[in-house]
Amino acid sequence: MSVNTEKVFIKGNQAIVEAALDANCRFYAGYPITPQNEIPEMMSKRMRDAGGVFIQAESELISINLVLGAGVAGARAMTTSSSPGISLMQEGISYMAGCEIPGVIVNVQRGGPGLGNIAPSQSDYFQATKPGHGDYRMIVLAPHNIQEMYDFSFEAFDLADKYRNPVMILADGLLGQMMENIELKRGNKPKYPDKDKKWALTGAKGRHGQKILSLLMKPGGLEAHNFDLFEKYKNMEKDELRFEAFNINEKNEYLIVAFGTVARIAKGAVKKSQRNIGLIRPVTVWPFPYEEIKKAAKNVKKVFVFEMNMGQMLNDVKIAVEDSSKIEFYGRPGGGVPTSEELYSFINKVK
Repeated sequence: MSVNTEKVFIKGNQAIVEAALDANCRFYAGYPITPQNEIPEMMSKRMRDAGGVFIQAESELISINLVLGAGVAGARAMTTSSSPGISLMQEGISYMAGCEIPGVIVNVQRGGPGLGNIAPSQSDYFQATKPGHGDYRMIVLAPHNIQEMYDFSFEAFDLADKYRNPVMILADGLLGQMMENIELKRGNKPKYPDKDKKWALTGAKGRHGQKILSLLMKPGGLEAHNFDLFEKYKNMEKDELRFEAFNINEKNEYLIVAFGTVARIAKGAVKKSQRNIGLIRPVTVWPFPYEEIKKAAKNVKKVFVFEMNMGQMLNDVKIAVEDSSKIEFYGRPGGGVPTSEELYSFINKVK
């Protein structure tokens, strides 16, 4: 099947739906929560025509377990939510990692803690990159425009199948609601078709029975399983690490590290400034580009970390830079969104 591109003017949440359907996702379970409600709304209309299954679950907890069940059967499955809803999914995501079940989870973040508000935020970085119980990992992709909302969501299904592991898209309410021109990829075939998933529980007719579980009670069994999982996670770190180097050069006086929406805003501050400023944008916030940031920060006077929270990625940047005295942090919590003028002003105040 040939791949055709289609140019559309589309909202970020809608781009996620188009990506999932183009990636052959045929099972979706979710529960309404702002600011991601367009996703289940569109899925309820589109999944039937695609020959798939849409379920509005009773809660986010049910949603993730439905995705786990669909994944066990070999389906390409997805759920989406916003911050408090992802909290309810933590147990199920850990079960998926322990059982090595692929699936895609999208978090369109909102302000917190608690119920918070419906404004955009980046306050779930810890939750996404240091997730749940049980010492597991998952690839976390952080888009910063609507094209990436589509591209990363599309690719997340291949990554999930490649590693038999959940994959998360870490977006925010601004990206979910914003509209931009993007290109869709029509007619793409999955890299890992369902028929190749020999591990899936599709019935034992004609073969020996098999089982998938994460409850391993035999002494040493769970430890051995964890060692196997971490070999897989090492391969993720080696092969899936991604970042953008914006205006990085040997003469940089300053370095900005930012992800998602704030990285996009920070690019405006770089363009305004008369100083030679480079920017590293982690595209995968796990795996995290420690060495790349360390190298870019080596000869600069200051490293600016900008986030829509009170300093969550900041901890990873401190590990990378190894000299906290170089680091200046500026954050906006609870749904606050900085402007490029605001970041530019903060940079200029630092000597």
